[in-house]
Amino acid sequence: MMRGLLKTVTALLVLIAAPAAMADTLDTVLAARPDADKARDQYRHPKETLTFFGITPGMTVIDVLPGDWYGRILAPYLGADGTYIGSAYPNERYKRIFGAERYESRRERIESFETRFPDSVAGYADTPPATATFRTWNAPEDMHGTVDAYLIIRALHHMNRYGPADMDAAAAEAFKLVKPGGIVGIVQHRAPEGAGDDWAIGSKGYLKQSRVVAAFTGAGFVLEASSDINANPKDQPGEGDFVWRLPPSLAKGETDRAAYQAIGESDRMTLKFRKPS
Repeated sequence: MMRGLLKTVTALLVLIAAPAAMADTLDTVLAARPDADKARDQYRHPKETLTFFGITPGMTVIDVLPGDWYGRILAPYLGADGTYIGSAYPNERYKRIFGAERYESRRERIESFETRFPDSVAGYADTPPATATFRTWNAPEDMHGTVDAYLIIRALHHMNRYGPADMDAAAAEAFKLVKPGGIVGIVQHRAPEGAGDDWAIGSKGYLKQSRVVAAFTGAGFVLEASSDINANPKDQPGEGDFVWRLPPSLAKGETDRAAYQAIGESDRMTLKFRKPS
């Protein structure tokens, strides 16, 4: 009888401890990254951002333009019970972004996305999640209604820069992909609301928060919350500025480099939309 009672108490203790263990898992993942990744945390706040979006192990998550920085967090954090879906732009969109000559120099990397992404994820985690890929605006129908969270982190401007209808279409596609009750999480370089629409269309990296909200609420999502987690009041861009003047790109080279380093990374909106149940 005593042995049975001990088993029951042990099982209850495990259940009580489970939420704390989940939180510790994210801390462990963050602590295991390279020092160069951790150096960006002061601007990108991954723990706060993923907690704000409600990302937890075992979820099915889309990551638009997935890269090493968030990949080294999401892959081990989602774990073997999760699914990590990478979304890249269609090749024609990259051609417009880079131009013909620069596209050719990147062709192999761009066009091999469907094979590169699973290989990368396998290298990010000892027990990686399942993977899938699709090209934005071209998601397969069998993926509709299967996604817990659709993350667009510093990638939305390229969906809008060649015409607002493109971003509206991306928002409509996200609505089809996300489960009822699921979320879209956006982190995006933020343009001042008083800036001209032509400058804030996305070609300089910046978008107005009002424009982003209009696109996703127009698609049927509800804006559940916004946060200043990734805000940076030191970034006050004028209409002659582009986001890549700032770290980590520092695209102007040595011109005003110290001033841009003092600003840090861009001012960013952080928005959480939910699909009604």
